[in-house]
Amino acid sequence: MTIVVTVKVTDGIVLAADSATSFTDAKGNVAKVYNNANKIFNLVKVWPIGAMTYGAGGIGASSISTLSKNLRKRLTTASGDAIALDRSKYTIEEVADKAKVFFEQCYRDAYPNPVPGYFLGYRICGYSAKGSLPEAWEIRILENSSEGPERLYEDDHFGPRWRGEVEALDRLVLGIGTKIGEVLTQLGVDAANVPQAINDLANRLYAPLYLPAMPIQDAIDLAHFLVDVSAKFSHFSLRPATVGGPIEIATITRHEGFKWVSRKHYFSSELNVEG
Repeated sequence: MTIVVTVKVTDGIVLAADSATSFTDAKGNVAKVYNNANKIFNLVKVWPIGAMTYGAGGIGASSISTLSKNLRKRLTTASGDAIALDRSKYTIEEVADKAKVFFEQCYRDAYPNPVPGYFLGYRICGYSAKGSLPEAWEIRILENSSEGPERLYEDDHFGPRWRGEVEALDRLVLGIGTKIGEVLTQLGVDAANVPQAINDLANRLYAPLYLPAMPIQDAIDLAHFLVDVSAKFSHFSLRPATVGGPIEIATITRHEGFKWVSRKHYFSSELNVEG
């Protein structure tokens, strides 16, 4: 599994993720966890656009990291590619829509027959060419279909949004765990009323951890904290530690664009070329 977090504030948006990737056996049990997967991408170099992924770590023989770099090349093709962007007027929703077309095609090419239970989540973040506030849109590639783009923030909405292995953050921020529906039913709440009861509980128990105008450094610290909490919760839970490894963080601001804050390196950082 994984945890990906975005924190939107008025000055920009922070992307944070763990580095764990899990492999399961034929029965669906976790057989191996590696802690060096790449889940955050500088989707268009220099431009204020980034992406992050959760769910499936690859399509066919290619990792989502490699495919994201393939997508980057097509988004920045000078001409002749329907996926290419016009720097003067692109929108983040448009980038998400083109990413969806790209990954749908990759999935169909790799898997002529649908893969049971396949799920890929992909979140595109940044600024539209004429936008004044950051945005985040999400697409999902499923076994037999696709979903999105879904807008994660309205213009006047800020703060953290998370996906992946959500148990720790749902408990911490929303005050409820993933088994809350089951528990409410066991306690006698009518099944038809459970969704509304869950919504009411989350609204009443929600713990605000941000102000929209908080400095970008504090948004970075919050994003790191949320990923770290998820990783430690996974580590100490009595099951495989499927969230963990180095925490990677990037920021996207209107004028500075995409910038790495914390990133894994294969060798000495002064020799590492940004990619």
